[in-house]
Amino acid sequence: MTTPDRATARRIAVDRHKAGQLDAALQAYARYLARYPDDAGIWTNLGALYRTREQHDMALIAQERAYALAPDQEGVLNNYANILSDLGGYERSIKLRKKSLALNPNHLMHHAMIGRCYRGMGEYQKAIDYLTPLVETYPQEPEIQLQLAFAQLGAGQYGAAFRNYDARWRTGELEPLNVPFPRWRDGDEVAGKTILILPEQGFGDMVLLVRFIPLLAARGARVRLVAKPPLTRLLSGIEGLDWIGPAAHRDDPIDLWITLMDLPKLVIGPKDRGEIPPPTTLTVPPDSVARAQGFTAHHQDMFKVGVVWSGSATYKGNSFRSFTHRDFLPMARIPNVQLFSLYKGPFLEAYEKDGSAALIIDTASTDRDFADAAATMREMDLIITSDTATAHIAGSLGLPTWVLLHWDAFWVYRHAGRGTKWYPSMRLCRQAAPQDWASVFDAAHAALEREAKAHG
Repeated sequence: MTTPDRATARRIAVDRHKAGQLDAALQAYARYLARYPDDAGIWTNLGALYRTREQHDMALIAQERAYALAPDQEGVLNNYANILSDLGGYERSIKLRKKSLALNPNHLMHHAMIGRCYRGMGEYQKAIDYLTPLVETYPQEPEIQLQLAFAQLGAGQYGAAFRNYDARWRTGELEPLNVPFPRWRDGDEVAGKTILILPEQGFGDMVLLVRFIPLLAARGARVRLVAKPPLTRLLSGIEGLDWIGPAAHRDDPIDLWITLMDLPKLVIGPKDRGEIPPPTTLTVPPDSVARAQGFTAHHQDMFKVGVVWSGSATYKGNSFRSFTHRDFLPMARIPNVQLFSLYKGPFLEAYEKDGSAALIIDTASTDRDFADAAATMREMDLIITSDTATAHIAGSLGLPTWVLLHWDAFWVYRHAGRGTKWYPSMRLCRQAAPQDWASVFDAAHAALEREAKAHG
């Protein structure tokens, strides 16, 4: 078989990458680089491919090699800065982005990502100071305003943050909504009006933010909430909620509509920090309670710990915030502790195959909805979870909850501190350094030993 010349081999690899044939492209890149390791463009392409496949450490190696060969090439600078941002190398990423902007001031995304890096370092005000003037200078770049919103959320500047978060509709990542009712506009009066709230983003976001519904009802609004079926029973008892269901209809008695992430704007002014309402009141039906009690009936003398190791697999940052069920297994050795799995999702397969169900009892694989999950949580003495919907439900229930956080935590948890005002019953356990889950689990293990011993 004839070996293609350099130009042909390069073209084959790049064409396969562009066509989305990632496995074939990966093999072609490997063959090419074995013969021609001096090609910075192919190294950076390979790094981008690794990043797409969430092979982040390998992506970093590839981008380091590309940068060593071509430290002033714009594409190399961009890709190297991106993987550094992903992996918490914020200071280095900022330097590369500023270098790239010096070469090409029109690459405005770098401004947004510099602000994102400051936020990732927990320097919210520095991010705000950097991004605020750029929002006016470059109104055509919504990502700058979006990153400003995230920095303001971390800083607790909620009034401004949720308004700047409107930029999400201009990024092209969300489908425009076609709703046959007038949309609520900032400042519109709501007294005497029926307000329809439409879902947006994940289950955890809904549990987090529907706490604003009682405040909206207190202003004289009638509130209708569209929620996906897994949440409808759990949220059905919210104070001030007139109706909840899976879909709205054209002939429903609705005056105005709003999306979930805009809900805080109805009760927090543009320049207000805003008082954080107490967590959502959840409904746990009797049949769910009886079901949950069956899981724990034979373990009443044990210290019962419900665990979750992953959020939604479709969330693009899930690989950073999640870990595996096996990370919990050392806790099964602690005397008087019984672990229960509260996880339901695609990563259950590995748990089932390796026999871990004997040590971490499955309770969630047959859950009908989140009301069932909440009932099981209430049977636990402690919840230990990744940053996922489980954390929001456990926090809303007021249960003792340890949330194991990666270095770039969700804005509710900020980047420092052992607790959050949004969920007073939570204890936050943070990575000592990016990707360092070992320190998190070591600390959680030691703390669980103390809890179990005190329980007797």
